[in-house]
Amino acid sequence: MEERVLPEEIESLSFQEDKDLLVDVHDVSIKFRMPTEKIDNLKEFAIKFLKRQIKYDDFWAVKNVSLQVRRGESLALIGRNGAGKSTLLRMIAGILEPNEGYIETKGNMVPLLKLGAGFDMNATGRENVFLNGAMLGFSRKEMTEKYDSIVEFSELQKFMNVPLKNYSQGMLSRLGFSIAVDVHPDILLVDEILGVGDIPFQKKCSNKIHELKDEGATFIVVSHSMSAIKDLCNKAIWLKEGSVVMNGTTDDVVAAYLKECNTL
Repeated sequence: MEERVLPEEIESLSFQEDKDLLVDVHDVSIKFRMPTEKIDNLKEFAIKFLKRQIKYDDFWAVKNVSLQVRRGESLALIGRNGAGKSTLLRMIAGILEPNEGYIETKGNMVPLLKLGAGFDMNATGRENVFLNGAMLGFSRKEMTEKYDSIVEFSELQKFMNVPLKNYSQGMLSRLGFSIAVDVHPDILLVDEILGVGDIPFQKKCSNKIHELKDEGATFIVVSHSMSAIKDLCNKAIWLKEGSVVMNGTTDDVVAAYLKECNTL
């Protein structure tokens, strides 16, 4: 009996054969369940939950979105708050799973979604460097070789033996960013973290991002800063209520988006 090959299997094979195609998002949608009434406290929620009195509405945060990102490209996701940008980025990162459609990725991917996410606040800065490295798939030997450059970039030499619970938010962001960019990822997912730390450190981070770009790193960026997006990205997708409004060059998409914003 002849084996039947499904269309999605053919597309997956094509994705694997195309070495420059790093991200393939195919017709993805995701929904969240939202309570239809406000519940003010945990006790009331527990009682209604046990009695099955809580009613929900389905909210589609992302609807039928498709995109492809090739090696060396920089894609911006733009739109107003609640448009689905960060949700889509989290699906690409593998944090959320779509209800419909599928996502395929290749290469070493580092999500800069919330700097410091995954840190052990009771462990020291040094211990967290190795912990985060392990989460990104690097061995202790590899992280030992990277350790000095991570610390030097973060400018936290005096604090690496201090537990993170004593760090300020700015210090946590510095350490998180320094670990992420030192692993030289194939794909960097960036969600509103282009303004890390004080002004001198922000400039340092911006230079590092552009250095990675010049080295051929691939970016998918979520930001409300149109100047940062135009500086970093060559493609953009405008999302509205979870759906794609426009997909094209950064200049064209940003211009159309700002034109609509100015009419509201």
